[in-house]
Amino acid sequence: MNSKLHMVSDGRGRPLTFFLSPGQMSDARGAVVLLGDLPKAKRLLGDKGYDADWFREELKRMGMRTCIPPRTKRKRPATYNKRLYRKRHRIENAFARLKDWRRIATRYDRCGDLFLSAICIAAIVIFWLPK
Repeated sequence: MNSKLHMVSDGRGRPLTFFLSPGQMSDARGAVVLLGDLPKAKRLLGDKGYDADWFREELKRMGMRTCIPPRTKRKRPATYNKRLYRKRHRIENAFARLKDWRRIATRYDRCGDLFLSAICIAAIVIFWLPK
């Protein structure tokens, strides 16, 4: 099964909410599912996969500023704060901490439900244990 994990983490790199989507789904389309569960925040940091005008507008409507670098083939590149974007490593750290769990990193579970349940257990432990 080809699937992709979409996750929202806080500024400390702890997972807050996530879901599993089909592997061919774009990051921005997957983020639509998470929009309703986003915590109150001033800014959203994301990678180039989240660079879509409609996504930026939706976040702006919600009162959130974005820090998303533009895709390279974009005709009118959006601006972003490069200094703030350097903090995005915390998001990548959240994924790395999930992959510390061998069952998740090697994808033992072929069934999406079992894989997601393993991610849930790991996320709970990661959220409550200090780094």
